[in-house]
Amino acid sequence: MLLSELNQAGRAPALPMTVEIGGEMLVLERLLRVLPGQRYVGVARWQGRLVLAKLLVGGRSRRHFQRELEGAESMAVRGLVTPELLAYGFLEGQGGWLLFDYLDGAHSLWNAWRQAARDPLLSNAQQAVLAEALGAIGQMHAQGLWQADLHLDNLLWHEGRLYLIDGGGVRCETPEQPLSRARVLENLGVFFAQLPAELDPFLEELLIHYLLANGEHALPLEMLQAEIAKVRRGRLRDYMRKVARDCSLFAACIGAFGLRVVRREAEQALLPLLTDLEARIDAGHIYKTGGAATVARVEVGGRSLVVKRYNVKNLLHWLKRFWRPSRAWHSWVEGNRLQMLGIATPTPLAVIERRWCWLRGRAYLITDYCGGQDIIARFEACQKEAPPETELLALDRLFAALLRERISHGDFKGHNLFWDDVQGAWSLIDLDAMRQHRSARSFARAYARDRARFLRNWPADSALHQLLDQRLPQVPGTCPN
Repeated sequence: MLLSELNQAGRAPALPMTVEIGGEMLVLERLLRVLPGQRYVGVARWQGRLVLAKLLVGGRSRRHFQRELEGAESMAVRGLVTPELLAYGFLEGQGGWLLFDYLDGAHSLWNAWRQAARDPLLSNAQQAVLAEALGAIGQMHAQGLWQADLHLDNLLWHEGRLYLIDGGGVRCETPEQPLSRARVLENLGVFFAQLPAELDPFLEELLIHYLLANGEHALPLEMLQAEIAKVRRGRLRDYMRKVARDCSLFAACIGAFGLRVVRREAEQALLPLLTDLEARIDAGHIYKTGGAATVARVEVGGRSLVVKRYNVKNLLHWLKRFWRPSRAWHSWVEGNRLQMLGIATPTPLAVIERRWCWLRGRAYLITDYCGGQDIIARFEACQKEAPPETELLALDRLFAALLRERISHGDFKGHNLFWDDVQGAWSLIDLDAMRQHRSARSFARAYARDRARFLRNWPADSALHQLLDQRLPQVPGTCPN
């Protein structure tokens, strides 16, 4: 295959695939990242060795190639640890290629962070990951470089060394000069915005690791916090737009006669379910049936999933619902919002609306199955003694996150809160009435209702009710002191 033909290969070309580059053959064995018609990044075999290949095609390939090349060379010439660039080239009318030494067995700091994420805040493991990352970022900034697409996946551990990768995102401000303070704050804002907001109180302590590598500027904490908040708002806004369109994360088909959005990584596995929804629901384990919703657990390829079907009860019910987004769509949006904000909820995998000339009918939401106990069952044995402190701390963190993000659940009964052993957190389900508030006043009222509803899961005179009433944060003016 010529490089120009890769432009038409789509999102999932058949592998292995042989591509001719500069008169030599490159065999793509595994794809790591694909932007159809633009960029194909993968593990390949070239001249008898494994390489990381970046193949750039399409109308903007020249610009992308130049940016990748300049970024890779900028890091190498400044002595930063980065994979060796073995070969590169560009052919007019076809595209460009860059071949890097493949770091076999490398793992990203993002993987290390995920393993440490369940630890208590700022544990030794978490500090070790962040110290390595901030040290590497400080070294880049000291050399006048910054990574526009800065995240932990662009830092790889390999044989005891930390490698900087992805030259396409590397920029240089002033040659031979350290980065300016404004650019440092902006770039660190991008980095910290991707970490849990619970770490924000420890920013000053974490910055020590950065300043050891680059002490060129004093970094005002208030300015950094403002930058982090701005980046987080932008990231959330961009992500929420993606959940409603076809992109690298979601496969979407939206029209007058139907809506279907599927998490792209799960699309193939879900096909048997998506093509036979009703039969799979009928054959599944029914938790709730009749009325406005039917909920069933189904098995797909050995994986347990939950399908929630939103029914149309009668003509009057349809007249109330057809003109506005379905509750399935609302739950899809809010589930993705929670995941983006780092609040545990079963992963939303797909949403479907039946439509006729844009008029909505039945709708379906498919999520991962949360197999743990709900909080009522979990705390059943704790009427006279306190629940495990780890679970109480997880509850503290959940309520603190809801307060921080101004999110109300709308139906905060105990059966909608499940313990997730994998994450070590309480996971929220049934998001039909969930809302993120812009107004502090409207949130305070909604939070007061959520808090009161949550406490009503236990008798007011029970020790557990009194313990939780003391621990749960209050909103001034809405709860008794």
